[in-house]
Amino acid sequence: MTGTTPTKVSFKAQMLLAREDAIIQSVNRLLADKGFEAMTVDEVAADVGIAKASLYKHFPSKEDLACAAMVSVMRRAQVFLDNLPTESSPVDKLRSVVQWTMGLKLAGEMPSLPSQNSSLRTKLMSSKDYMDGLMDVSDRLGAWIETAQAQGALNPQLPSIAVLYTLYARACDPVLEFLKMGELFTHDQIIALVLSTCFEGLETRHRQDQ
Repeated sequence: MTGTTPTKVSFKAQMLLAREDAIIQSVNRLLADKGFEAMTVDEVAADVGIAKASLYKHFPSKEDLACAAMVSVMRRAQVFLDNLPTESSPVDKLRSVVQWTMGLKLAGEMPSLPSQNSSLRTKLMSSKDYMDGLMDVSDRLGAWIETAQAQGALNPQLPSIAVLYTLYARACDPVLEFLKMGELFTHDQIIALVLSTCFEGLETRHRQDQ
């Protein structure tokens, strides 16, 4: 019986990968807490406990750091989508995804990126890993949205792309932080409240006899 021998990863390579993971985790936390503009490379290096010169060996720029953090989030999202119950309805899957992203936001694990930044946007658009992940996630969510609209679970008159962007926006919804700062609700209650306004809307349903 023949087979391929697993490639043995050297100790040095393992240490480099571990350091990169630590850097990305640090960037995730700092981006979630301070945002891209306020985060500095010096802060990342200090948080990880390495020299800035060593950090630059892994990621040459601040944009590269943010891009790596977003690739990490996209991969986590793909794993989450893969593990959703196949028997769940499309709208339930969408609710689960939004609930998960808001949970990351409240836990300080969702990077906060500016809506307008040409250098960062260029870096993200040129990243195959990021764009492949984004397209995969968007395609799956888009298919669920269209099916949910066809089933009457979501408003069929809304363009599916508008619904998709609305769901994406929950990952950076400032309402989550406002409610968290108010200290009136638990994280689970906050997520339930925002899920309700997102999927059920704000308007009171009219009685059927009206």
